[in-house]
Amino acid sequence: MPHSSFPAPSILKTSKLASTLPAAAGRKRKMMDIDMSSQPTSIPSEADTGSPVKRPRVKFDSSVETRHLPDLSPERQQQKEKSVSLVREEVRRAIQRHVSGADSEAYDLIKQVFATDARKQEDDESDEIPSPTSMKRHLMGLLSNVSLLDGNCSGLVNAVLSSEWLGRDEPYVKLFIRFLGNLSAAHSAFLRPVLKMLVNYLGEIPKGTGRIPGYAITTHGEIYDRVHMALRYLMQLLPAGSVTLSPILSGQFPFDTDSAQANVCYTRNLTRIIEYVPELQAEILALITEKLVKIDVQIQVDMEDFEDEVGEGLLEDLSRPIDLEKGDDEDESDNDSVASDDDITDVETRRLRGVKENIRKIDSMIDHLFEFYSPPFAHGTDDEKNNALDLLIAHFEGIILPTYRSRHTQFLLFHFSQSSPDLVERFAATCIHIIFSKSQPAIRRQSAAAYLGSFVARGKHVSPRVVRDVFDMLGDHLDNLRAVHEKSCRGPDLRRYGPFYATAQALLYIFCFRWRDLTTASEENDSLDNDDIDLEDVNFPQSVKEVLHRAIYSKLNPLKVCSPAIVSEFARIAHHLRFLYVYSLLESNKRLRMSTFRNMSTMADPHFAIVEREIKAGNDGGYQLDAYFPFDPYQLPQSRRWLDGDYVEWRGIPGLDDQDEDSDSAAEDQDADAFDDDEPTGTDEE
Repeated sequence: MPHSSFPAPSILKTSKLASTLPAAAGRKRKMMDIDMSSQPTSIPSEADTGSPVKRPRVKFDSSVETRHLPDLSPERQQQKEKSVSLVREEVRRAIQRHVSGADSEAYDLIKQVFATDARKQEDDESDEIPSPTSMKRHLMGLLSNVSLLDGNCSGLVNAVLSSEWLGRDEPYVKLFIRFLGNLSAAHSAFLRPVLKMLVNYLGEIPKGTGRIPGYAITTHGEIYDRVHMALRYLMQLLPAGSVTLSPILSGQFPFDTDSAQANVCYTRNLTRIIEYVPELQAEILALITEKLVKIDVQIQVDMEDFEDEVGEGLLEDLSRPIDLEKGDDEDESDNDSVASDDDITDVETRRLRGVKENIRKIDSMIDHLFEFYSPPFAHGTDDEKNNALDLLIAHFEGIILPTYRSRHTQFLLFHFSQSSPDLVERFAATCIHIIFSKSQPAIRRQSAAAYLGSFVARGKHVSPRVVRDVFDMLGDHLDNLRAVHEKSCRGPDLRRYGPFYATAQALLYIFCFRWRDLTTASEENDSLDNDDIDLEDVNFPQSVKEVLHRAIYSKLNPLKVCSPAIVSEFARIAHHLRFLYVYSLLESNKRLRMSTFRNMSTMADPHFAIVEREIKAGNDGGYQLDAYFPFDPYQLPQSRRWLDGDYVEWRGIPGLDDQDEDSDSAAEDQDADAFDDDEPTGTDEE
């Protein structure tokens, strides 16, 4: 055989046999850095030399780190080479065989692809972790065969829904969202678990979410964006899905014992849903309001258990806003909220920590609601303002008003109803309608009187004209109630005449704060600066004086039932302004025991238990109205910025507040004769 004139092929060139090796083996070979620089580019053939050719030995560079990949079984090698079409077909066959009951082995393997925790990849180098390509192709296979995923495939569907998808790349996330939409559209039974899975990420993000080896860390803000992307897509694809979404949003709301961050994040994400599901606006805002009121009441109950000094200190260092982007690495630094109960040995300290957490919680939640409601009132049309106020009034009537001891939630209404004179009148008219309505329960009428009295007294943007109009209407209502009840009245009784006493207390409270607007000078000139009123020339319309005189000196005796703090302040101001002299009646009331006039048939009425407080005065177990005025000064540190300029602050009366108690008593004795015409003609105890 003639010698070949061509050189032998180099061993560095890929042989035909090598070209058929699996791609995985090729990738394994590429990971080994072999130094071949000392070898010739061609090897002489045996025909050229006439003797067997001795091949050079392969040398390895010891400085190069060699990594040993796990041996892949033939099945795994074949799987890694599978095309999208092949995976799609295998998924179809696996589902069909599982549903028919023939064989579930392939079905279980597909389920395992999604059930495997991708976050274990850092510590687990086994081939059990599916590759990103395998995950994507199997998801595409499920998407192509979504019509086959009926109720028999709930295990596979749950595995997919529970898989870590939020931390993967954008193409996979969009493919996953497409799968959710097609699955929900093809099988309505899966819509609820799909929505529940998404809503679960609207509160505090579960630890480790968004952290998959090989992918960039997904921030909490990006996670929320992706969840909203999925919800928006589902609601656009299935408009009727909002009916299913609404109860899920309510059921997934964080518990009262959950962290402030969980509640605030969930609240913010709920209001974000309104952007693309506007039909749920009323339900979502009502849900948030209900949660706020519940937390608000709990705070008031807990605060009563602490001393005043401690209660005041609770508001210190609580103005720090909650960081919604806080990641897993920062969880341990969340102030008091992360301290374990094992570290807290003192029960009072643990309770104090809980109160502080609730204060931060409600402060941030209300602050966000102020932000949410603000745009229509600040820049909207009249229709937009009225629609927004309609929502607030609806929540006031259905949620806030029936709840006794709410302290902060109602300030949304206090602030936004003062946005214009028309809105002021709308809220005042709402309260008046409830107070006058005989179809309303007595407890609700009493609460409405407290809200109206506090609003008119404290609202800085409530005009003097509105103050006088409300005072006149409440005065007429009080006179009518007096005329109806006085005929059968045996003495003061809160249980029987609750609406009368609540209305009387509202009038006394309004008088204490807005007496300047009730004067004849203000009535003649609304633009008159109240500071220019000369106390020597202060006069009140006769109707104002007469309506209070008739009520105060009636058998119902409201000064015995109304809050002692309000009665005392009214007595001081009315005496100083030469309006009414009631000190002799107050002295008489000290000797009056209301237990004589109790109506036993009404004592068991549970409705009144939340609007009255038993005050022990010696041996007198009489009932008196609680000094509950819903718009007393707002103290939450973060959200109180919204109420700047909304308040009528207490202003002292020249010549009165700088006197001590002794001088007041002396003045009372000297001026008593001047008020003889105010004294009742009969005895107080008849």
